[in-house]
Amino acid sequence: MSTERILEQASGLRVLPQVEWQAAACAHRERLAELVGPYLERRAAGTTHPVIDFLFTYYGNKPAQLRRWHPGFGVGLLGAHDYAGARGYHQVNPGEPVRERAVYAADPAYLMKRRDTVEFVSRLLTATARRPAQLSCFGLHEWAMVYRTDDVRHQQVPLRLGRAGTDEVVESMSLRCTHFDAFRFFTPDAVGRNAEQLTRADQVHREQPGCLHANMDLYKWGFKLAPLIPSDLLLDCFELACTARELDMRASPYDLTGFGYEPVRIETPTGRAEYARAQAAIADTAARLRDRMTLACAELSSAQASLDATG
Repeated sequence: MSTERILEQASGLRVLPQVEWQAAACAHRERLAELVGPYLERRAAGTTHPVIDFLFTYYGNKPAQLRRWHPGFGVGLLGAHDYAGARGYHQVNPGEPVRERAVYAADPAYLMKRRDTVEFVSRLLTATARRPAQLSCFGLHEWAMVYRTDDVRHQQVPLRLGRAGTDEVVESMSLRCTHFDAFRFFTPDAVGRNAEQLTRADQVHREQPGCLHANMDLYKWGFKLAPLIPSDLLLDCFELACTARELDMRASPYDLTGFGYEPVRIETPTGRAEYARAQAAIADTAARLRDRMTLACAELSSAQASLDATG
């Protein structure tokens, strides 16, 4: 009987041999490098980027944290001594004298500490998925953040239509934002123009699956669940967040042509149709990811219940 099989019977985990998990971890790092390599090069050179930097500055997750591959709860890694001391991990067989036979896995104690997070993410994603997608906001949240103010969030890029032209766009259309974490950055004059007054307490009752930021936030919720969920799910959510962020800023009031982004001119009927099509495609991808993350939450909740039952 193999070492992995013996350990599986003793621990109840699925144990991956070193060659298998190292290959998966290598593939994960290569995929991440394709996504964030240019960001790391710019950061090393001391330059900033108004589109991509947001994914690290706003969400606060460092590329180094994304680099570590996680198999998810219930999977052990044989000989994974690099995981010793990693957040959320423990050594399954701490008395093992041979380093190559040490097994590391997500710690059940850490899973129990994250009970409230698992419950909240599951509740939010389930509620969001049950609502119809609304595709009529046209990315105006970014415009509402600079409405009738000189305090522009991205000082290094100009407003595409200028100050007066930007305000005219906001005044010509309805603000229909459903995402509190966008709404909270509206200027005082824009707040009252929104169809609904949003609060943090109402977040679970307001978010809907067409919202670009709600779909971008799948990455945030996935990161909060790490290392309890598989990294392939987290990186899928991060890749979608990159796509959503690009659309978000192309449809914004900022002139980003100097950074290689052609605007989605939502002030025109053609631009609004273009935005809605791209928003719908992102929503379709997000729906599949939301289902996967909801299932992962259900599996984590089941594992928590089993731990409760065994004391």
